Amino acid sequence: MQRDRIEAILQSLRVAYPGARSRLKYSNAFELLVAAILSAQTTDDQVNKVTVELFRRYPTPAALAAADPEEVAACIKSLGLYRMKAAHLVAACRNLVEKYGGRVPDNLEELLDLPGVGRKVANVVLSNAYGRDVIAVDTHVFRVANRLGLACAGNVRETEKQLMAVLPPGSRGEAHHLLIYHGRAVCRARRPGCRECVVSSYCENKTYNYSDEDHNSRGKASQ
Repeated sequence: MQRDRIEAILQSLRVAYPGARSRLKYSNAFELLVAAILSAQTTDDQVNKVTVELFRRYPTPAALAAADPEEVAACIKSLGLYRMKAAHLVAACRNLVEKYGGRVPDNLEELLDLPGVGRKVANVVLSNAYGRDVIAVDTHVFRVANRLGLACAGNVRETEKQLMAVLPPGSRGEAHHLLIYHGRAVCRARRPGCRECVVSSYCENKTYNYSDEDHNSRGKASQ
């Protein structure tokens, strides 16, 4: 892929979403890890609502490691999959305390060893807490990257691999946030706003480039 094309896409997104950054609220690597684990199948805003109280009750890995999973579940019960997430949080923090002295690991292999942590969560922590030049691929990044031709992959892991290969060094963390912002605001899964898209000229999935009027008429016809 031509470097000029990639840079043009990134620059257009920079202009559209200045200051794009994580919406999760955290003050250290531990809080980011917790918030990222909780964010699965849940919006960042919903996570932020529960972590205020969660971090007040359990401000350290040691405190959360000693917690009753049922009490943690009660604290986050407004989130989807809250019982499973509570169990993961307690188990992950026990690992942090027992294996790493309460420190959140700063490498992929050790992070992936923690319960509830997959590649997306691990890369979110590495990028945002430790400044590593990696890209976390969630559903938004996967969708937008493949529509724009930044990747051509059928799964998240391959998309991550391809993005790491084509994105300029030093831009991967930024690209993660830009693609998420664009996926949320415009390049949505079901109703992409192609007419308002600042990078529509680079879109390789032309089946999404129909007008709002076309979409509305299709919706009415199906009702």
